[in-house]
Amino acid sequence: MTNDWTDQLAGARMQVDQQFQDTLEASEFSNQEWGLVMTAVDWEMENPDNPEEATLVADTSKLPDVIPELQNIQQEMGGSPMASDNSSSTGGVLGRLGEFLPGLGGGSGESAEADEAKVNDAEALVRNYTEVLQAHLKEQDRWDDICAAAAKHQQSD
Repeated sequence: MTNDWTDQLAGARMQVDQQFQDTLEASEFSNQEWGLVMTAVDWEMENPDNPEEATLVADTSKLPDVIPELQNIQQEMGGSPMASDNSSSTGGVLGRLGEFLPGLGGGSGESAEADEAKVNDAEALVRNYTEVLQAHLKEQDRWDDICAAAAKHQQSD
């Protein structure tokens, strides 16, 4: 939907992105990876009818969908893949096949665990970002307007 209440977050998000840069640099995510993570985030508002109780919430349910691309970004940047690559150390051809065929070389379980850990890390960072964004909106006296727009949007759904 055009002119959605979340569109009103754009300017604030640009400012928060600058404030959040130190936190991002201290994390395991590069700027490029973080940008991809944020494409998988949808914004929601709980209790928008009451700005005192309203909460900005990041829906991160799509994060697992971007994990393969996060791995590609890291490989392109010259780093090791995010998923632990211990399968190749199990020996030659079987170790390499384990990367492609679940059950050979034991890599698939480690990969799934690494993917889950990456999603958890991304979710934690997104929660932190969401708290900073909500605080920024309040500090800039924009919170009531954002809540009103979100409430209006929810009523039209």
